[in-house]
Amino acid sequence: MRIGSNPEKTAKVITVENYHRVVIPVYIPNFEGYFKDAFDIFKLCLESLLLTIHSKTRITIYNNNCHVDVKNYIDKKFNESNYIDQVFHSKENLGKINAILAASKGNLEPLITITDADVLFKNGWQESCEEVFVGFPEAGMVSPVPNPKFFNAFNANNWFYGITKGKLRFEKVQDPDGVIKFYKSLSESGTAHIQAIHLEQFLVLENSKQNCKAVMGCGHFVATMRREVFDYGTHKPAFIKIVGGVEIEFIDMPNENLGYLRLATQGNYAFHMGNSLEDWMFDEFKKLHKYDKNRFFDIPYYPPSRISIIGKYISKIVRRPLVKKALFKMMGLSRDYIKY
Repeated sequence: MRIGSNPEKTAKVITVENYHRVVIPVYIPNFEGYFKDAFDIFKLCLESLLLTIHSKTRITIYNNNCHVDVKNYIDKKFNESNYIDQVFHSKENLGKINAILAASKGNLEPLITITDADVLFKNGWQESCEEVFVGFPEAGMVSPVPNPKFFNAFNANNWFYGITKGKLRFEKVQDPDGVIKFYKSLSESGTAHIQAIHLEQFLVLENSKQNCKAVMGCGHFVATMRREVFDYGTHKPAFIKIVGGVEIEFIDMPNENLGYLRLATQGNYAFHMGNSLEDWMFDEFKKLHKYDKNRFFDIPYYPPSRISIIGKYISKIVRRPLVKKALFKMMGLSRDYIKY
């Protein structure tokens, strides 16, 4: 029998003071083989995040059936930090995407950063990403890790923006070592995928009215997203964990189909560590200091539209070697690299 009326029924509106949420799915089932260093790397990831975020940020950790020691560590950090306000423990590994969907659809912050558990954050990552959203209200996805090779991956809207509103030009890579570290983190032969030019120049999109620049394209191992990408992008769960294009279906395509730009900061503000500890990671961690500026941004709302057909056509043309060569020369590429 129910007696009386629930007082929460009179509170019709939910007010959220924070505007940026970070979601970290974690899967560390053991400490052997591939996962030998994973726990220590996750600790570096979380500790670096806690040092570098502003006070209007909250963190969700999704434990995808991790080892009990990892679970206990997550609970300990949850009890210690006000920034970590949500922890989900699953007895099954439901995969990265379902963890992200559960957290994004259950929260109200306009910006949601998704990150792997092996990312080392640097001071300035959050401020730099948020500045891009202010400078480019059409942005739906911004990464603190620029990659010179991602200029044409799900970037149809970028190309359309570049020829109608903004400017496109090649500019100097600000942190070549960051590019090298990223590709080394992928595999022992990772740097074989880059050329000398990738360490010299990357393609930059400019909004001259806002005096803002950003690198064309980005990856999604760490990226800040408009929550609309998750609200309107997909309406079903993911039945595949990592492979099979699941991230394309639930992250890349929704952002592009909703008409949003896909960008990265010009500076490198995070590192992908991979699954093996290296001395440079501890050296970078020692450089961090507690973020105390509390510089906040009013993130402008930008409604979803639809993918630019013209931009999609341009992105296809750019894949043709002769067209790419001529176009990139016009945009200021300093060398004759057809295979940029």
